[in-house]
Amino acid sequence: MWIKSYQFTYQRLVRPLIFGLMDAQTAHERILSFLARADQRDWVQHAAQALYRRMAPIEPMQVGGVSLDFPLILAAGFVKGQGFATEDEAIQTVERGENIIPGWRTMPNIVGAVEFGSFTRYPRLGNAGQVIWRDTATHSTQNRVGLKNPGARAVAQFLAKHPPKKPFGINLAVSPQVTVPDQEEAELVESLQLFLDTGVLPDWFTLNLSCPNTEDDPRGHQTEEKARRLCRTLLEHLDAIPLWVKISPCLSAEQYAKLIGAFAAEGVRAVIATNTLPQPTPNDAQVTGGVGGGRLHTAALDATRHLMAARREQGYLVDVIGCGGVLDAPSYQDFRDLGVQVVQYWSALVYQGLWAYAVILRK
Repeated sequence: MWIKSYQFTYQRLVRPLIFGLMDAQTAHERILSFLARADQRDWVQHAAQALYRRMAPIEPMQVGGVSLDFPLILAAGFVKGQGFATEDEAIQTVERGENIIPGWRTMPNIVGAVEFGSFTRYPRLGNAGQVIWRDTATHSTQNRVGLKNPGARAVAQFLAKHPPKKPFGINLAVSPQVTVPDQEEAELVESLQLFLDTGVLPDWFTLNLSCPNTEDDPRGHQTEEKARRLCRTLLEHLDAIPLWVKISPCLSAEQYAKLIGAFAAEGVRAVIATNTLPQPTPNDAQVTGGVGGGRLHTAALDATRHLMAARREQGYLVDVIGCGGVLDAPSYQDFRDLGVQVVQYWSALVYQGLWAYAVILRK
């Protein structure tokens, strides 16, 4: 009854009001501002936890070496923090006691498992101008935020002072335009070590091989050789914490088979299929942005189908986590029909609200 009432209220009243009053980017900025304030208020956290216990259909399960309350995870890209021009500026902001990651406390209390990031070794301001859009007709979102984040050192220092509610993951990415293998590995290892050295021990780390809103070519970068090299490098520095990898849609069946084979060989525990879909942005056909939600769903299912086929045929012990257009129970069932139990979501927050997971899991 609670879920049905919430769904009606959000879809019929709240969503039309938000969409009518502000564009996607303004709405996103407003919710992050709200979360930054909510992070500071204990009563908000107590209320969020009480609603979580009432709204969440607890169904304990394991995926990729991690225990979850139920089979949904908030994908990376929502709780990722502010952008900064320099590392010194980011660290000084943390030392002043300011909140550089809006939602770090509130979102885990509302939705449960959250993947933080993506985080690069050094801070990034991200892309300027309009960088977030929504396509209401297809229940899709699009962004070219450009890996905006505070950088691994500042994030590690912040989370050491403000440990998030478990379970949570940390998503790491190589800085855009860094293509020299030694530099790629060095950045990832330094980022990883900054978290470990400050005692920030997430339930999993995710290597983001695909960053479609930074003007990189995600298809060309996701080779078997690169996947094995980067995964091996990270796993040499990890002990009990599982490593997951996030990859692109629209790769070939052969490439998916090679990638999951590389993950299995190196000891990766899970692969997330997929990141957003690179497409021209609404205001500039020459610029690429990552599409999530409804327009990604078919491509994400195709990727998942190829990965699951290779997994079955070769007996790989790598879990597949679905991600792409999980907006409601039927779209979640699409992944379940392929043998995938756990999924990630992001665009559902826009179209179903903060308690989207309850709508998705509603029988």
